[in-house]
Amino acid sequence: MDYKEINDNELTYLIKENDETAKEIMYKKYKYIIDINVNKYQKVAKILGIEYKDLYQDALVGFVDAINNYNDIKAKMSTFINICVDRKLKSTLRNANTFKNRFNLEALSLEHEYEYFKQPLMYIISDKNKNNPLINLENDEQTKEIINKITNELSASETEIFYLMIKGLDYKEIALILNKTPKQIDNAKVRIKNKIKNILKL
Repeated sequence: MDYKEINDNELTYLIKENDETAKEIMYKKYKYIIDINVNKYQKVAKILGIEYKDLYQDALVGFVDAINNYNDIKAKMSTFINICVDRKLKSTLRNANTFKNRFNLEALSLEHEYEYFKQPLMYIISDKNKNNPLINLENDEQTKEIINKITNELSASETEIFYLMIKGLDYKEIALILNKTPKQIDNAKVRIKNKIKNILKL
């Protein structure tokens, strides 16, 4: 019998009884959902320093949560698995972007050329069409001071977006991670750049 034809409710009942065969069948049946979600976030994960195997492992955690907590009254199994896996991966990416876990201000340089943008941070966050007031920065201490001033002026949400910008993510990718609309991210980027310009004028 084709495992795809086995009833999800029956499998769910067996899984709750700790039937390992039922778990394996459910995995084979809906593995494609895990693959789709992992592939969707793979580029972003790589930029944030998350290895593929770790991303896949977290997707499996979301999958297991789904099959253990499935309630057939609320949604189809495939829909519920997709929601749980997607939510888990977004959480993983958000956690990878938190300042405590992933970033060190001292490691950020306004003059360092970031691979994704092929240009320094000073050009990423400033107006490219005007003279850049950061060009005359002479040492790392000045760089750290500027970065500190910038982050002190940003809200928690803006700081999160700021670091994702530095890592090379575009507004659509940032929106995906933070579960916001691209328009919200685009507006936030404008606010961030305006705040930075005001800081640099000082």
